[in-house]
Amino acid sequence: MLAAKWIFRIAGIYGLLVITPLFFADTSQMAEPVYYLGFAGIAFAFQILFLVISTDPGRYRPIMPVCVLEKLSTLPFIYLYLVGRGDEQFFFGGIADQVLAIAFIVAFLMTPKRDAA
Repeated sequence: MLAAKWIFRIAGIYGLLVITPLFFADTSQMAEPVYYLGFAGIAFAFQILFLVISTDPGRYRPIMPVCVLEKLSTLPFIYLYLVGRGDEQFFFGGIADQVLAIAFIVAFLMTPKRDAA
């Protein structure tokens, strides 16, 4: 479970470092800043969840597949970039999230199930 602790801890810290600046971006030129800030808010909340999971992966194992889905939600960033409609910054963020999705799957598989109390 040590590996799972570190996977989620690193993901949470990395995510907080990447997501927090999004709240300070100039949204005055955006057509719909509410979507941008909504994404940032949900992503920020998940980084906190990753840090919580890192405290006791065995206890929080059932929520790990949801964390994989959160990481897979950035697949559209990659697609939009590849078809010429996306930003390079979001493309690389999407790639990083796919690496973390794989790491989360590994952490889930490595973390033993707890017996029901």
